[in-house]
Amino acid sequence: MEFAKQEYEFLSEIGLSPETPGCFVNGKWKAHGPTVSSINPANNQKIATVVEASLEDYEEGTKACSEASKIWMELPAPKRGEVVRQIGDALREKLHHLGRLLSIEMGKILPEGIGEVQEVIDMCDFAVGLSRQLNGSVIPSERPNHMMLETWNPLGVVGVITAFNFPCAVLGWNACIALVCGNCVVWKGAPTTPLITIAITKLVSEVFERNKLPGAIFTSFCGGAEIGQAIAKDPRISLVSFTGSTKVGLMVQQTVHQRFAGQRCTTCRRLLIHESIYQTVLDQLVDVYKQVKIGGPLEKGTLLGPLHTPESRKNFEKGIENIKSQAWKILTGGSVIESEGNFVQPTIVEISPTADIVKEELFAPVLYVMKFQTFEEAVKINNSVPQGLSSSIFTRSPENIFKWLGPHGSDTGIVNVNIPTNGAEIGGAFGGEKATGGGREAGSDSWKQYMRRSTCTINYGNELPLAQGINFG
Repeated sequence: MEFAKQEYEFLSEIGLSPETPGCFVNGKWKAHGPTVSSINPANNQKIATVVEASLEDYEEGTKACSEASKIWMELPAPKRGEVVRQIGDALREKLHHLGRLLSIEMGKILPEGIGEVQEVIDMCDFAVGLSRQLNGSVIPSERPNHMMLETWNPLGVVGVITAFNFPCAVLGWNACIALVCGNCVVWKGAPTTPLITIAITKLVSEVFERNKLPGAIFTSFCGGAEIGQAIAKDPRISLVSFTGSTKVGLMVQQTVHQRFAGQRCTTCRRLLIHESIYQTVLDQLVDVYKQVKIGGPLEKGTLLGPLHTPESRKNFEKGIENIKSQAWKILTGGSVIESEGNFVQPTIVEISPTADIVKEELFAPVLYVMKFQTFEEAVKINNSVPQGLSSSIFTRSPENIFKWLGPHGSDTGIVNVNIPTNGAEIGGAFGGEKATGGGREAGSDSWKQYMRRSTCTINYGNELPLAQGINFG
């Protein structure tokens, strides 16, 4: 069977077909759930069909993954790192095909699609080095002839639930680290981007097969909320990383916490401009927004592709209606572009920082602009929303820079200076605060979340002294 359009024929080179099962279960491709279509948001036409996971598929796959963890965690960490290095090479070989698929299926422009896949490759490289640095500690003991050690051991199985906006980068942040730490991975990709889930999994599974390791070490499911809920409730999964809206994230977090960890994008939603330069900056910004090229994500020069789904477009329209009903001023944009795709205009809204709508996630290219008088007022506005992922200040004042970074500054997980809120490097820990989570992924010491810590005290002497000098007489 051939793809509906010739432009999709390249997908066969990354293991995809017009009809495919969407679950990699116990080293085999199978699925017994509903059949769905992967849709190109630029024209709302079908790319391919995928059979999603059933709960029976989930149970079989997770059981096998749990069993495989006994083998994977016994492999020395540098050996695990070598396998992850090979995964990075496999992705590198298919970088442009994967990036093109991501752009077609998700809607982001091609340079960003390729860049996202590159981010997973970079995470593989990072994890390879980390595999030789999972160090514990030697701690001075207060007792004679005793030694205290701190060691790190795998958790077992880590669950990763990813969203449509970064359908493979977030997997990389989590899976690369989890694997070198000795954990197996259960991945549920976004239901609207099943093809990138399948394509990535095929390349990963081939690496495990070449190394004669169980395919169940990396188990993946295409599916919806039912599979996500199963992951959140499953006691076999020791850590869950969720990426999505804060509303759904809190639900996942509550479900996971009922058993014992998990919730986790960085587009600028609010722009605060000092009153002394407010109108100058705003006029320039509106002029730039009017020049943004909107078009297909694969077209050269496109800066704004389509929203991901027709539902996203409807949410944009509802948001604009809400803005208008409250009499806030739309300076540019604010309309859907009539086409077969999910295109909307980039929009700037002049608004009060206390308006309820600025505290909500619209997931659309709407920028709220507001003015401030003092640094302290700007920080207060910045910290006044439930979300807390990323923030940035643009200033030449060293005093304000360090106040911004300090205890009375920004309360987000990512606090930038003179760079945008988006585009985080992999070397730093990625994650937010408040309703945006509290967990961390990717770099720095995030790896510690993927392992369990053991404090070990060894008595190598002939007596049994107690801590704190306690003597029972």
